[in-house]
Amino acid sequence: MERDDPESVYSSELIRDDAPETLGEFERRSHFAPELLPVLPVERLSHYDEAGEAHMVDVSDKPATHREAVAAAFVELSHAVLLALPQNPKGNPLEVARFAGIQAAKKTSDLIPMCHPLALSFVDVQATVVEGGIAIEATAATVAGTGVEMEAMVAASVAALTVYDMTKALDKGIRIREVVLLRKSGGKSGEYRR
Repeated sequence: MERDDPESVYSSELIRDDAPETLGEFERRSHFAPELLPVLPVERLSHYDEAGEAHMVDVSDKPATHREAVAAAFVELSHAVLLALPQNPKGNPLEVARFAGIQAAKKTSDLIPMCHPLALSFVDVQATVVEGGIAIEATAATVAGTGVEMEAMVAASVAALTVYDMTKALDKGIRIREVVLLRKSGGKSGEYRR
């Protein structure tokens, strides 16, 4: 492919298919135009100050309560890759993914700028072979003034990426999908279940 071939050039101008219809004219324009984004109330987005600038939320006045979150991800693998898992020369992809997810949960505040560093009291990642791929479930818990949803989500995401890394030699078409928060408990907003 020629470098000037439009199909070989990555450009935000060429990627417009995934824009939500609710953004109206925004999806029809070829350049990012923040003035066309919907304005949400500042009180709904706690990581923004009155001027609309991003900042870390001050949680020093919040009571330390037990908080727990569970997130999931799915790695879609072909039947051939699933059959080859036990013979992986790099080791057991599911165990390596579990360890990577646990380590990632502990590094969440290094990856997500506005996340508070948390002393996690518990992290668990399970990777299970199911029909069509690997189901990953990550649990994070703490006693703190802020929640652990991001820690659980990062753990599930990195575990899924690790499965990809461990199996990509067999199939480049592996898909990671459905990274979701399944449930959370604790804090002012209380319980959530998907």
